[in-house]
Amino acid sequence: MRIRSFPAVVGPRPKVLILGTLPGIASLRLTQYYGHPQNKFWELLGSALNEDLRSLSYARRLKRLKARGVALWDVVSDARRPGSLDADIRGERHNEVAAFLKKRGIRAIFFNGQVARRMYLRKFGEPTIPAFLLPSSSPAYASMTRKAKARGWRRVRAYL
Repeated sequence: MRIRSFPAVVGPRPKVLILGTLPGIASLRLTQYYGHPQNKFWELLGSALNEDLRSLSYARRLKRLKARGVALWDVVSDARRPGSLDADIRGERHNEVAAFLKKRGIRAIFFNGQVARRMYLRKFGEPTIPAFLLPSSSPAYASMTRKAKARGWRRVRAYL
């Protein structure tokens, strides 16, 4: 069975694009980006933006991202994956990220983890705008402390 990513979250004037790979099972069930309760995405991005995004409803979170110029999407549009691990993605097809970047005038790309970056580079090559690897917000990436991850995520702030 193939699973699909969600549409891009984008407001009228996006400045940065945060790219993940493909939503996990918990996110798919909730139809929410980074819906797994142990995923630190909303805390890490909230820390970078000096906002408490975690305590907001999902709709309010998305509204705040759009207002701040943060776009959110996945590299993979659909794939086969038995579970939530990015390493298990097979037969993937990609979202039209390169066209999105041109059309929207994004200033910088931030990859939420190594797999998102690797898949982007394999499909689209080196970005023509600044691009940064963020420590993965996934609970599967537990070798780095939350504090160290938050330091890495603060880079987002510089492009807003």
